[in-house]
Amino acid sequence: MSVAYVIEFRVREGQRERFLTLITGVLSAMRHEATYRSAMLHEDPADPLHFLLHEVWEDHDNVVNVQLHRDYRKAWHAALPEILEGERRIGIWQPMPPAAAASAMQ
Repeated sequence: MSVAYVIEFRVREGQRERFLTLITGVLSAMRHEATYRSAMLHEDPADPLHFLLHEVWEDHDNVVNVQLHRDYRKAWHAALPEILEGERRIGIWQPMPPAAAASAMQ
């Protein structure tokens, strides 16, 4: 079953371009992974230092045990303490089967 990650970032003043350069590199590289499904980076229109990333992958265990350890993520992970004001907020979501979603709407 696929899994979605909703990740919120608050970037330090003066680190916006570095953040965008590094995350763009990661997003470009991960698109070639077999278990990758989609990703979209969003910017808060009221705050150019506030971002939201929505990623969908085929399998949570693969993300945790394989994808997070890819070489193309090393510079990104190493830079996060310098780039971000605080910890990322990470939400993990699973899709609802159509029947369950329909009954929840009744």
